[in-house]
Amino acid sequence: MTSPTTPAPTSDQDRAPAAEGLRKVLGLPAAVMFGLAYMMPLASFTTYGVVNTMTEGHVVTSYWITLVAMLFTAASYAAMAGAYSATGGAYTYTRRTLGGHVGFLGGWTILLDYVLLPMMAYLVIGVYLHESFPAVPQGVWIAGSIALVTVLNMVGITMLSKVSSAIVLAQTVFLVLFALLAVRTARGQEIPSLWDALAGRGPGTATALAGAAILCYSFLGFDSVASLAEETRNARRTIPRAILLVTLLGGLLFIAVSLVSSLAFPHWQNYTSVDAASLDVVRAVGGKLFESFFTAAFVAGCFGAVLAQQATVSRVLFSMGRDGVLPRRVFGYLHPVWRTPVYATLVVSAIGLVSLFVDLTLASSLINFGALTAFSLVNIATVKHYVIDGKRRGAGPILRYLVAPVIGLALSVWLWTSLSEQAFVIGLCWLGAGLVYLVAMTRGFRVAPPDLDMTEA
Repeated sequence: MTSPTTPAPTSDQDRAPAAEGLRKVLGLPAAVMFGLAYMMPLASFTTYGVVNTMTEGHVVTSYWITLVAMLFTAASYAAMAGAYSATGGAYTYTRRTLGGHVGFLGGWTILLDYVLLPMMAYLVIGVYLHESFPAVPQGVWIAGSIALVTVLNMVGITMLSKVSSAIVLAQTVFLVLFALLAVRTARGQEIPSLWDALAGRGPGTATALAGAAILCYSFLGFDSVASLAEETRNARRTIPRAILLVTLLGGLLFIAVSLVSSLAFPHWQNYTSVDAASLDVVRAVGGKLFESFFTAAFVAGCFGAVLAQQATVSRVLFSMGRDGVLPRRVFGYLHPVWRTPVYATLVVSAIGLVSLFVDLTLASSLINFGALTAFSLVNIATVKHYVIDGKRRGAGPILRYLVAPVIGLALSVWLWTSLSEQAFVIGLCWLGAGLVYLVAMTRGFRVAPPDLDMTEA
């Protein structure tokens, strides 16, 4: 057992066989593919119209702001992943560094994101497939997707990794074709200068930040990679590299897609629907047939994303259950053959059924509240672990473990203040419910929360 303030051991335990725990089968390419599938390469189309209208045609500017902010925070995640090779992500890092109480509240807050993201993906799948096949009720598509994703998550991470990689490759084919058609379309009409599209001149700081705050959820893929530490070979080396690669590659991909979309269809005032502006863009570059191709690729992307999302939240619940923070018999249970947290997976699937009764508006307003809260906590944990507890000194460590995390924290808080009032109200209510549960579990803070077991068993 290691205290929350003691740096993690540097033994080879993260390379040891996991006969009694999660199986170590993933390498760097698989971990990166998993993170990109979670982020969904086509995710930029989801909020493209909303942010482009908000920023008066400068969605790319907001993506640049978001990418810079996320790179600083991703660096903190990578640093903490190198210290603690255990599943759980932000929950693990804050719990082991800042203590059980703060760690629990951090994990509780990010659960809001993890639980709602699969629900949103299921809803999008149902909406798009129902539009393509009106004879089949939307609920049937949602229920069928939940069943298939649940089975794939239960049988093991190897199968999940292969499916996620195939879906990412399929989306990549679509994006390459889209980029070629968009460039061809842009050549035939008057377009804004490339510099204006990249950097922007129109939006003010507040407008660009508001757009960036909406786009933050697109970058949650790097956090999902951190949750795979106990299923990754040489995790202390592989996971940090995968986190940074996923953040950089995903952000550049979002910027590229938004850029060619803006060049091909620069008339943001003429969208048929702000929420469905991507259909106007796709139709402009490739016609109705290409629009059908987009719908198929987008649904496949949502399916790949929800595979990764459900795997991530089930492992966060498994980590909390293994600690005894949540009921261990349910959430801390691993299937004896598949070595996967099957009960936690079933719980997440049951929550996904709520997508039969809600819309995207409420769920999407809450995602960034938990994400930015978790990002802030991880930046703080990095400073405490390396600078305060680890006594790291010198120019290099100070830049990496103090300056960069403080900048990441400032940028996260800056974006956090740009969220909607509704997100604050409901997010704070969720946080309050977690605090009540923590008080009850610790008998008014008189009893410490269960210690985090640092071994895979």
